[in-house]
Amino acid sequence: MTSFAKTQPTLTLPAPAKLNLFLHITGRRTDGYHNLESVFQFLDLADLLHVTPNRTGQITLECLNLDSKQLAIPAAQNLVVKAAQLLQQQLPVVQRQKAGVSIQLEKYLPMGGGLGGGSSDAATTLLALNRLWQLNLPLAELATLGLQLGADVPVFVHGFAAFARGVGEQLEPVYPDECFYVVVHPNVHISTAEIFQHKDLTRNSQPLPHNDIDWKTCRNDCEPLVRSCYRQVAVALDWLLQYGPSRMTGTGACIFAPFATKAAAEHALANLPNGCRGFIAQGQNRSPAHLALAHCSEG
Repeated sequence: MTSFAKTQPTLTLPAPAKLNLFLHITGRRTDGYHNLESVFQFLDLADLLHVTPNRTGQITLECLNLDSKQLAIPAAQNLVVKAAQLLQQQLPVVQRQKAGVSIQLEKYLPMGGGLGGGSSDAATTLLALNRLWQLNLPLAELATLGLQLGADVPVFVHGFAAFARGVGEQLEPVYPDECFYVVVHPNVHISTAEIFQHKDLTRNSQPLPHNDIDWKTCRNDCEPLVRSCYRQVAVALDWLLQYGPSRMTGTGACIFAPFATKAAAEHALANLPNGCRGFIAQGQNRSPAHLALAHCSEG
């Protein structure tokens, strides 16, 4: 039977951003979701979660350092709370009534930017509580639970850069260059649901024959539609194109371009156009959340 101490120290873990290095949509499913192909790679920029278990049976969330421009999400609707509730249900009933947790979320990743912040927060919550509540569920089982919260959650749970199929849950490890990226946010919020429900979205890309592909030869099928609907994204893409092969991540609004050196990335970022914000981050083929968990185990 699962057991846990009356008090445990706070576990602090990052919830990293991701990039979709490309995104092909290969069809629409009968359940309304879309089949896609993509390469996910993590970034060394992350939200930060401070997870403190208790024996109250209550799940509480406090958001810290929220960007004033970001949308406020009620705690009950936050994926962090939903992830904790989902994992709480995996405990035996007698322990479920006492398994509580207090979570502080330092939010640095922009919402509606295509960087996976909400999904990453949820995945890090699952990873943390799987350890703190001593459930010790295998990652595959944890990822299956996470899929109930969102299609991007499994890749964060597994924690390796991946070629993804299905709705994003069929994952094969890949090893793209861990280059530097300039990531630009045009200061617009884009709804993933809005883009995937739009009648003009491309949904008929041919499936790739294998995962051994050069992602730079691929594309983001959402990009033409977002360009036409959000002028700020189109302007940012065209500006960044002068420095490298710019592309949108996910359904936007963030765009990115790869650079061989940090100095080259800094040169581009120094010329960031008005109305945009941006940062430099390095690609990571292993999730910073998993690296932090491994470090905790070694300690």
